[in-house]
Amino acid sequence: MRTRDINKEELVKQKAIEMLVKYGIEGFGMNRLAKESGVSVATLYIYYSDKEDLIKKIGTEIGQTFFSEMVKDFSPTMSFKEGLRKQWENRARFALKNPLKVACWEALSHSSYRDDMLEESLANFKKTMWSFVENAFEKKELLPVSIEVFWSVAYGPLYALLRFENEGKSFGDTPFKLTKEKMDEAFELVIKALTP
Repeated sequence: MRTRDINKEELVKQKAIEMLVKYGIEGFGMNRLAKESGVSVATLYIYYSDKEDLIKKIGTEIGQTFFSEMVKDFSPTMSFKEGLRKQWENRARFALKNPLKVACWEALSHSSYRDDMLEESLANFKKTMWSFVENAFEKKELLPVSIEVFWSVAYGPLYALLRFENEGKSFGDTPFKLTKEKMDEAFELVIKALTP
C-alpha cells in the first residue's frame, strides 16, 4: 500500500480549492484534479474515498481553520463593541490572507455540502458566539434583535467591503482599496445600529 505524502496532499488540496472556485462543483472532477496536480488518479484515492469525500473534507478543513481564526484573542465576555471589533479584525485578516479559501467556502456553503461542512466545523464557534450575544443582551449593550438581523447588520457591511477589496473596485468600476478608515467608518455605523 502506498503511503501518504504530506506535500502531495497539500498540493492536491490547493489545486482542488482553485478548481472548485474556478469551475464550480459541477466542473470539478477527480481526473481533472489529478492532471492539474501532476499526480495519478490512484494517488487521490490514497487521501480521499471519492469526489464527495474530498469536497466535504476540504470544506470542513476550511471551516475549522476559519472558525478557529475567528476566536483568536476573542472572548465571549468582552464588551459588545470590543468583541465585535475583534470579530471584524479576525474575519478581515482571514479573508484578505485567504481569498481562494473564502471563495471556495462561499461556493460550498451554498451547495448540498453545506450541512456536512457546518456540522463538522461550526459547533464550538457557534457556542462561543451565542454566549457573546447573550452576554451583550444581559449587559444591555445590544438591542434585542433576531439572530438573522444581528448577523446581517453586524457582518454584512464588512463582507461587502471585503468583496469590493477582492474585486478591486466598487460601484461603477470605481477603483477600491479597503483602508482602516473605511473599515472603522462602517464599524461605527454598525455599532450605532445595534446598540441602545
